Amino acid sequence: MSVEKILACPIISINARVWRFWSFILKHDYMRYISIIPVTAMTVLMFTDLYRAWGNIGEVIINAYFAVLYFNAVLRVLILVHYHEEYESFLEKIADVYREIISMPDEKTKEMVQLFTKRARVMSVSNLGLGAFISACFVVYPLFTGERRLPYGMHIPGVNKFESPLYEILYVMQAVLTFPGCCMYIPFTSFFASTSLFGLIQIKSLQYRLESFKQNGTGKFNKEQRSQLEAIISDHQRVIAYVGELNGLVTYICLVELLSFGMMLCALLFLLVIIEHYAQLIIVVSYIFMIISQIFAFYWHANEVREESMAIGEAAYSGPWIELDQASKKKLLLVILRSQVPLEISVGNVYPMTLEMFQSLLNASYSYFTLLKRVYS
Repeated sequence: MSVEKILACPIISINARVWRFWSFILKHDYMRYISIIPVTAMTVLMFTDLYRAWGNIGEVIINAYFAVLYFNAVLRVLILVHYHEEYESFLEKIADVYREIISMPDEKTKEMVQLFTKRARVMSVSNLGLGAFISACFVVYPLFTGERRLPYGMHIPGVNKFESPLYEILYVMQAVLTFPGCCMYIPFTSFFASTSLFGLIQIKSLQYRLESFKQNGTGKFNKEQRSQLEAIISDHQRVIAYVGELNGLVTYICLVELLSFGMMLCALLFLLVIIEHYAQLIIVVSYIFMIISQIFAFYWHANEVREESMAIGEAAYSGPWIELDQASKKKLLLVILRSQVPLEISVGNVYPMTLEMFQSLLNASYSYFTLLKRVYS
């Protein structure tokens, strides 16, 4: 494995560097334990606080939101560390294919690669920036409540956490752990978006090559074009394998996101009904925005991969199939047939991640919210 090659690939370098800094992948030393162990311990104490606060619905919902958020962060990193060899191999393959595509002589392909690379990098940086900003809001919000509160609810049996100096120590500890917690959670979302965009690069490159290789001929299908067609078919198989490997790396994390944040979205919507202060309203709205934006990032990019993969057949049909020999026609027909089966990233290897699925998730959350509101009233 070439670490330098992965870090030099611009479409994945930002997330790879964050993970390498904390030694989740590409490097394996004590840094991972500095983040994983204390954040995991804090998450356990968050869940114990849910039991203590049971009965106070507003406090339970807020504390549950943070507990689920940090649980997802810890789960993502534990999966990343446990399967680090698979992730490192996957990133190395991306670096190799990226270098191959960017070295193509066609200017249109290069422009498309640069556009998607810029989008991936902007998204990675903006996700980190947004995560840092919202995390800072989490930390400073208790300072404006006029009472002793911690950024995240946590319960230590037999200990009064609001007595000095323990309160100050716990507050500083939670503030410090917010940064590694953000780095454990946010980069995985950006990784999903960046790798999905790279899948789109490969798919759109295939589409363009299928549509344009006829322009190089003299009216008759020659050996050079036959060689190009064989290379296109090989690359189509590579894209299929790529999306399948990406799905294997993220599918169960997407399942956890679906189950946990679907319920939390319903609970936060209900919290909007019962809160009484504008400051709480602003914080809860920011929580809802973060949930929806994170889930939408997953489903939008997965949906783009699905839709564009089905357009490969249309691109193949628009090529010079009339001029092909019988053997090449059969190969191209197989490409068209295979493209009718979309390349999908699924939730728990069960449901495809599409915008329709995202809409269904929002509808279900809102339906449960209205039911909860009616029962509460």
